[in-house]
Amino acid sequence: MLGAQLALGVATTPWRAVVQGAGGAWRIGAVAFKRELARSPALQRGLNRYLYVLMAQHAASAGCLRFHLTGQRLARWLLMSQDRAHSDSFHVTHEFLAYMLGMRRVGITAAASTLQREGLIEYHRGELKVLDRAGLEAAACSCYASDRQTYAQLLG
Repeated sequence: MLGAQLALGVATTPWRAVVQGAGGAWRIGAVAFKRELARSPALQRGLNRYLYVLMAQHAASAGCLRFHLTGQRLARWLLMSQDRAHSDSFHVTHEFLAYMLGMRRVGITAAASTLQREGLIEYHRGELKVLDRAGLEAAACSCYASDRQTYAQLLG
C-alpha cells in the first residue's frame, strides 16, 4: 500500500514506488482516504496492523543488510517478491536487484548464479523462475521466516 503515512497524519513520504509486474490496483485520493479512515474503526485497526508489519519489515531489513550474506539476502528478496507476485515467474534484472539490495550488480550476478547452480532458480535475460521454493527458503536468512510469521499473525 502506498500512502499509509496518511493514517499517521503525515502528507509526505520519503519513499518512491516501483511497479515490478502486471496486475490490478485500486486508487483513492488522499482526502477521500482520510475521510474513510475517520469513518471506519475497522479500517483504522487494519491499517495500524499493516503499519506495524511494515515497521517490523523495515527493521529486519536494516539488520539483514548489515549482518547477512548476499546470497541469503537475495533469496529473501526473491521469496518476498514471489509472495507478492503470486507467481513462480517474474521479470527482474540484475541492475534492479542490485538497487533493491543496496549492492553492486556483480555481487547480484554471483549470488544469482549460485542459486541457479543449486537448482533453486532459473534465470535468463531478466526472466526469473523459482524452481525450488523450499530450497530457496533454506538458503534465505532467518529474516524471511520472521517477516512471514509477523505478516501471518497480524494480517494473514
